[in-house]
Formats: sequence, structure tokens, C-alpha cells
Amino acid sequence: MSETTEPNVGSFTLGGPPTARTTGATQVPEHDEWPLPHGFAWVFPGEGNRGGLVRPVIMADGFNLGPSKLDELYHGLESGSFPFVSELRRRGRDVILLGFEERSASILDNAETVVAAVMRAGAEQMGDARLVVGGFSMGGIVTRYALAKLEMRRTDHRTGLYFSYDSPHRGASIPVGVQAFSHFIPFPNDFAKQMDSPAARQMLWQHYDKDTGKIGVAPERTQFLNALDEVGGWPRIPRLVAVANGRGDGIGLPDVKPGEVALRIDRIYPGTTFYTQAQGDDVTAAYLSRRFPKAEKTITTNGFPELDGAPGGTLHTYKILADTIKKLGGQVDLRHEDVCFVPSVSAVAVRDIQKQADLYTNIDGLDPQDSELDDFLCSSTTTAHTGITEELCTWIMDRLPD
Repeated sequence: MSETTEPNVGSFTLGGPPTARTTGATQVPEHDEWPLPHGFAWVFPGEGNRGGLVRPVIMADGFNLGPSKLDELYHGLESGSFPFVSELRRRGRDVILLGFEERSASILDNAETVVAAVMRAGAEQMGDARLVVGGFSMGGIVTRYALAKLEMRRTDHRTGLYFSYDSPHRGASIPVGVQAFSHFIPFPNDFAKQMDSPAARQMLWQHYDKDTGKIGVAPERTQFLNALDEVGGWPRIPRLVAVANGRGDGIGLPDVKPGEVALRIDRIYPGTTFYTQAQGDDVTAAYLSRRFPKAEKTITTNGFPELDGAPGGTLHTYKILADTIKKLGGQVDLRHEDVCFVPSVSAVAVRDIQKQADLYTNIDGLDPQDSELDDFLCSSTTTAHTGITEELCTWIMDRLPD
């Protein structure tokens, strides 16, 4: 490392479950592979199904940087507390894992991969069972848009059930101080590329603009929401269901209080400090400092709710960053490993997330018609974003069409 530059900590990205590093403990079974526009799919036949697809379940990958790694997705779905793929196959479902050439590309572009997969599944299917189509995190948004677009085109997608698994229907949150830090690193880096990608700009409720330093709704998000409205917002033919990794009782993360230090860095980027999001105006979200080239910056927010501690699926945001800093020889004071990434109210489409009262809504006490979905389930305990649990997976499987 040059003595006139800070170390490049930007080779990492913020990713989470259900992907998992392959360990060899779980072997990926034999499968067919479909090449698709902007993507590809792995097809695993259900038990007892011979000679073709019978009851397909298409499950789309989520957000990260670079191409989908379907081996890691498979391991993430199988190696946790519940073997989701195996259980689907045991019930006679053909599982189609859908990946993208670039997970951070525009949702509108990756929707074409979904369209191609749906049309191929329908063409190759034996019998007349309705398809199941959905996805994890961003995958639930991509499939939602793709099915709605097919209906607008008056194309029969033959889908009986749409599902999303902790998908940010009303937006996701990555602390703006963390977003700003990705661009504060004095190198081109994967972290900054991920934070500035089309998909991030479309999904994040607030985005840090590297050129202006301003925080707000990205133009790409506005354009995407308009495009979603143009196709009707949701598909209307299938039954719409969703699960949230966050709780539904309005109780947030008990250890994440607003305005506290979440992570402090020393030695490299000395004094850089990230704070948990608090309400109010001119609230310090992060103080950024580097030695070479010397610079300091304070990131402030206005009118934000207490997002980091909100009820929702969590991401190891600060742990991932702290672990990267430590590998480079830095010292860290890590006080909050996880913060909310997809609020529960967003995952089950009952409220927007701009206001404190909405963000902490007691979903369990609402009329089910408050949701844009036909049915939904929030986790009984806070779990990691898209974490695979028996509670959520069996709930989805019990709603699959015959």
C-alpha cells in the first residue's frame, strides 16, 4: 500500500442470505440449464416428475453486484434451518432457480429474463397446472413487474401464484452514511459501483448522489415506479402472497437505539464513525475521515424516521464493513452488526416507510385489506433479510396451487 493513499476497502459488496458460500456439505443435484436473455436458469425436477416440467416453481435471485451464482443461491436455500428446494421437490414441484447476468442491472431489463423463463416454462410444461412465480428480495420486484407487463401485453403467463420473500415493495434502506462512504474511498471500487447501480437507485427509498452529495429519491426510482404504474402496479391474474423476515407487531430491533455509534474506525480512515439513524433535522448519520488524500465529510439527514432499528429483515451492514476494515489492519469499534434493510411494512406492502408512525405500524393489528397483497405473513421473530426459515417457507408452500 502506498503511504500516500488509504487502503482500498471497496472490494466488498453488501450481500446477504439466501446466498451462501459453497462448503461441499450440500451437493447441487443434477439439473438442466436454460440460457435466457440477460440471464440463465437451473431446473430441478420434482420427485416423480419424468420427461418434462409438471408443476414449475420459478424463483428469482436477489440483488448484489455481478452475475448470479446459482450454486451459492442453492446452498443458501438448502443449508439453513429449512431445506426449501428439497421440500418443494418432495411435494412434486419442479424448481427453477432464475439468475441474472448482472444482478445490479435495471429491474426493467432483468424483467426480460423473467418473461423468457415464464414463457419457456409454459411451453415445456406437461399438463395444465398453473405456474408459481416469485423471488427473493429484488427477485420479487423483478417478477412482479414482469408478470404485470405480460398482462398488459395480453400475454397468458399461466401463473396461478405470485410470491415475494422479503422484497422491498415500498423501498429498502441502506444507511446513507454507508452509501456515502463507498464514494469516499479514493479508488474505483465494487462497493461504490453497487451503491450507484441502476437496481440500487431503483430500490432504495433514499439514495446518496456521489456527484452532488445530496440525499433523496433517485430519478431512477421515480422512473421505475412510473413504469410499474404503467403496467398496473401488480399482476392481477395470480394470487399475490408475500412473507417478511421482520416482525409484524411493530416492535423494532431492541438493541438498535437511534443516534448511537454503530461503527467507529481507527488506524485507517481514522475517526470515521457511523451512527444509527435518528429522527429530526440536521442529524449526523456519519463522520467520514481519510488521510490520503486528506478529507473530512459529515453526512446529515433531515426528516428521516428511525430506519436502522425498524421492524424488518436485517442485513449485516456494519459487520461486513467492520470485517473488511480489520482484514486491512484497521481497528474497529463495532456496536451494531445488523440493521434493518427491508422494513416489514415494505415487504408486505401495507405502508410507505418515510414516516415514523408508518414504519413502526403494528401490522398484525391491521385489516388485511390494508395490504396490496391477497395474503401475507410476517416472521414471528426478527430474522436476516431473505433468511430461509421453516415458518415462512411452509407458509408459502401451503398456498401453492394444486
